Amino acid sequence: MLSVHIILIVVICIVSFLAFNRPELMSRFQFNAWSIVHRKQYLRLFSHGFLHGDWIHLFINMFVLWSFGTAVLFYFDHFLPGMTEVRFLILFFSALAFSSFYSLIKHKDNPNYNAVGASGAVSAIVFAAIFFDPYNPVYLFGFIRIPGIIFGVLYLWYSAHMARKQVDNIGHDAHFWGAVYGFIFPLFYEPKLFLHFIEQLTSFR
Repeated sequence: MLSVHIILIVVICIVSFLAFNRPELMSRFQFNAWSIVHRKQYLRLFSHGFLHGDWIHLFINMFVLWSFGTAVLFYFDHFLPGMTEVRFLILFFSALAFSSFYSLIKHKDNPNYNAVGASGAVSAIVFAAIFFDPYNPVYLFGFIRIPGIIFGVLYLWYSAHMARKQVDNIGHDAHFWGAVYGFIFPLFYEPKLFLHFIEQLTSFR
């Protein structure tokens, strides 16, 4: 039986592929704050995560979702046993909405602002993994080995910095808030896990 994150990856790839050649599909389901607020098209808060701008965007998000999703499912099963895959889906979908909330407020009166991609939810998956094992290495650019907690701090700083500069078309706000949400998500189920994080953080292994 396929794991839930593999099923997500397959569905996202299929939907993204269909939307590559159907601009009307992209237009209807991409994140557009004005349409969400003024037309009450709330589905866009979630549907935009199943659309991607191009193959590179799709590949990077799906590769990260596959690698870190495997780890998060393991951590959920170990530390929060029971309904592991349901909890993973709750994290993914709630992170899509939460990571977009800042942009929703920021661009609610701008009908020309659009965004696609699962990056906010994927950032949440990455930071949930960092929460459970902060020194587990992350391979930056695929080959630079860096402790997860160091990567996390740099990622948050970079996302906040680039969001302020607004010099590209990347949703850095969603990256930042998705990461924050993923880090605190396990605490919604078991606040005492924060003690586990502190123990891991001070172990210096």
